Order: sequence, then structure tokens, then C-alpha cells
Amino acid sequence: MDAYLRRIGAERPRRADLEALRDLQVRHLLAVPFENLSVHLREEIVLEEAALVAKVVERRRGGFCYELNGAFAALLRDLGFGVGLLQAQVYDENGLLGIPYDHLALLVETEDGGRWLVDVGFGDNSHHPLAFDERGDQKDPAGTFRIIATDEGDLDVHRDGKPQYRLETRPHPLQDFRGGAWWHSTSPRSPFLKSLVCSRLTADGRVTLSGRELVRTVRGERGRERLADDAAVLAAYRDHFGLLLDRLPPDPRESGGQSPWDELGGPGA
Repeated sequence: MDAYLRRIGAERPRRADLEALRDLQVRHLLAVPFENLSVHLREEIVLEEAALVAKVVERRRGGFCYELNGAFAALLRDLGFGVGLLQAQVYDENGLLGIPYDHLALLVETEDGGRWLVDVGFGDNSHHPLAFDERGDQKDPAGTFRIIATDEGDLDVHRDGKPQYRLETRPHPLQDFRGGAWWHSTSPRSPFLKSLVCSRLTADGRVTLSGRELVRTVRGERGRERLADDAAVLAAYRDHFGLLLDRLPPDPRESGGQSPWDELGGPGA
């Protein structure tokens, strides 16, 4: 866990309080990319804490929600936070909910008993913890968030008035998410099989690599660059995300597939 803290540029906090939690979340988003490369490199997604931490820390990779939030949960527990794993269904562009265990988010309890929704695995999402029991607007660098109770007892998380995902409030063990991870890795309906994405928060915006297209957003201004060859793509993975790949994952769009992503505008499981 000390190596994990070094990976995200953080020191071990003295207290498991909100200030520490906010700092850890931001540092994680800045250091560890959201990426689905394993799906295309045919690397197995192993939902075990040791394997998830090893991927982030030793292999210096990122991952998608199950991996990033699963690994971050292990770190937070080691630092004295209470952590529960919550299953969620992601809303698509038509307002329809995805499969059960479509997404994994974290319910984190600080030492004063505060409860916070933490999510470092939804791509472009809130930068700071959201107050889990607050039902009004919550301002964040990424927008205005609101957690809304449903008639069924679940919670809908909205960003700037648009529903992002529906949370079940009962925590689950990590192994319960294996079916969702398998579906996203294998189903032709999974958005992760339709495109490549690697994205990271930066100090002044965001950087995203999708296939051969590099998108850099700086203070709200977005620029796109088409990378010329494989060497340039491998260099972009190294320079912008710290990923040292020995081969490129195949891009499904180059074989006729269509991507639902526009700099993480689609589902973020």
C-alpha cells in the first residue's frame, strides 16, 4: 500500500477524514487512467484485491470501474476508511438502464461517521467525494451533481441534470461483480468491445486516447490529433498515461465497428 500511495503521489494521511479522502480521490484520477485495453489485449480481468492492486501498482496500468474502484477500495481500507462496494446500472443515451452489476462505485465512511460516494472508475465523473445522504445539488469541478432517491429505494446519480447511473444501497462482496465484468469483456453489446479508450484527468483538463485519436482538453478548449503510426500511438500511451505497452491493442473501429464514445461521453462502467 505504500507503493500504491507513491503511484498516485500521495503520503499516508494521519486521519481517515474527508480532507484526506478528497486528496486521495483527486490524486488517483490524475495518476491512474480509465482504460479498457485489457479487453482488446485479451488479458483476463481478475476481480481479486491482490490482482487489482498489482495491476495498478506493479504493472502501472489503469482499468475500468471494477478494477479501479476495487483497487482503490483496498487502499482506503488500509488507511482506516470504511468501504462498501455498491452495484449500479448505467443509463444509456436513451435513458435506459444497463445490466445489473453494470458498474461498481464506493460508499466510503470517514472517521467522523460521514458517508461519501466515491468513484474513480466512471471516466469523466465527479472529482471529489459526494455526500451520500445529501439530496440537494452538490457542486464539483466536473459539474453539478445530485443524488435522488427512487421509489424502489435505490439512488439515481445525476450530473448537470442528466442521470448517470442507479445505485443499489446494499454493499456487495467483490466477487458479485464478476458477471458484470465478464459481460463487459465478452458481450457484443458491451461498449468496451466497440472501441478503445484510455483517459486521465489532468491539472487543467483531460487527455484521452481512443484508437489513433488523441484528444486534449485544456481549460475547456478541446483539440484533436490523428496520430500517424503505431510508434506514435505507443509513445502517446507512454507519455500521457505512463503505460509501457509492447504491442498495440487492435482497434475495432478500423474493422468497421462504431464507437459510442466521445471523450467518455458514453457509459462509464
